[in-house]
Amino acid sequence: MTEGAIGKVLIVGGGTAGWMAAAVLSRAFGGSLEIALVESEQIGIVGVGEATIPQIRLLNQYLGIDEDQFICATQGSFKLGIQFEGWDRPNGAYLHAFGDVGRALGAVPFQAIWQRGLALGIRSGLWDYSLNAAAAAANRFARFSPTETQPLNGIVHAFHFDASLYARFLRSISEQAGVKRVEGRIVDVELDAESGHVNAVCLDDERRLQADLFIDCSGFRGLLIGQALGVDYLDWSDWLPCDRALALPSAHGAMMRPFTQAMARPAGWQWRIPLQHRVGNGYVYCSRFISDDEAAATLLANLEGEALDEPRALHFLTGRRRKFWHRNCLALGLSSGFLEPLESTSIHLIQSGISRLLTMFPDRQFDQALIDEYNRASIREFEGIRDFLILHYHANGRHGEPFWDERRGLEIPESLVQRMTLFARHGLVSRQADELFTEGSWLQVLLGQCGVPERVPALAAAMHPDQVREVLNVLAAAVQRNLQRMPEHAEFIARHCRAS
Repeated sequence: MTEGAIGKVLIVGGGTAGWMAAAVLSRAFGGSLEIALVESEQIGIVGVGEATIPQIRLLNQYLGIDEDQFICATQGSFKLGIQFEGWDRPNGAYLHAFGDVGRALGAVPFQAIWQRGLALGIRSGLWDYSLNAAAAAANRFARFSPTETQPLNGIVHAFHFDASLYARFLRSISEQAGVKRVEGRIVDVELDAESGHVNAVCLDDERRLQADLFIDCSGFRGLLIGQALGVDYLDWSDWLPCDRALALPSAHGAMMRPFTQAMARPAGWQWRIPLQHRVGNGYVYCSRFISDDEAAATLLANLEGEALDEPRALHFLTGRRRKFWHRNCLALGLSSGFLEPLESTSIHLIQSGISRLLTMFPDRQFDQALIDEYNRASIREFEGIRDFLILHYHANGRHGEPFWDERRGLEIPESLVQRMTLFARHGLVSRQADELFTEGSWLQVLLGQCGVPERVPALAAAMHPDQVREVLNVLAAAVQRNLQRMPEHAEFIARHCRAS
């Protein structure tokens, strides 16, 4: 170890955030870093984050995890996107599919070619040119690489899984790599009088755990970052007012869909996530517009299978910490902030925070320039996701319902106004290079909830009609050709990764 290097890391809290951090840090540093994780079995975890986005595959690959083994261990299934039901209008639906939709032709974006096709009388939908969307609609799944799906770009998938089983899976990996788990409940946090850094945490049995770097994964409590270090929480509930959720498992009552469902309800939305052994269900809602009992009744009335438990209540406040890293403490997961799971970003935000830490890993001097850059990048990521979520609510077509009427009438961030205006008038999708969501993601939600832009972009308008027809015909045929090669989702799981 070099002089001044971090020698010991203490992760406060287990769950998905804590064990993800433990697994990645132990993989990155091997035996050169002493890593411990303290958690108490007396304190439950939230554990409802069962849907993911494709970036989680990068984390699994880094950890050397076999995908089929991972699916088996977590009772998982595959996810091709998120279907939004009742957001654009009460009986409407559209899919935010992962991966590309169509394929650009030189400098001409595909959506512009598709718009030109509409102007020529070609009445196909945008999603007719997405292999992910076609597979989701047909309840099929297979792993296709880009070379197998020319001229398409292959299947892009994520996962549904049991969050508690995922944490257990990561714990096993971490402990095999030398991470020490400490059972105990923290009753005090000791700060250095001069620097204000965290020196140690004290447990209820009088043990004292010291470290150089502390990672706060203590959930909504923010035991270190908030309670001990006093980093305040920025409230975003004016933009994203849902403050409660009810979650419960149910038996399967329909097919095992390869996508998440997000169904608009009178005061929020309901999720439905298919796993192998059950279905995860929940209702995210705003308590100003519906009582807890009414929300529970709505959720129970919209299950496809028999309820396997009573609804579990969760209270939250959408927003973020003013700083994600302060002094020698870094917050991950719910202790850093909360953005409701509408686009399945919770686990990704943990992953990106860990990745950022690896890139900017400090020594014991804790250079403020590193900390400031970490915070700047984290804030920008949170705000980009925030705007994407606000778009779903603001561009709703549910008229006559107080919750949804209020969402449409709310003043939204100027950054989002600019995006919506550019798309509506010119069909352009504005995106920063390092944003989480791709142009294809923004395109699908904007089109799904805002409609077709006013004009065809100039480059597409200049294309010869025969060229437009040829491009669209070739891509649509490729989608259908590859779709026929795919088994049903449940059949693929049974063949490759059925859980015991």
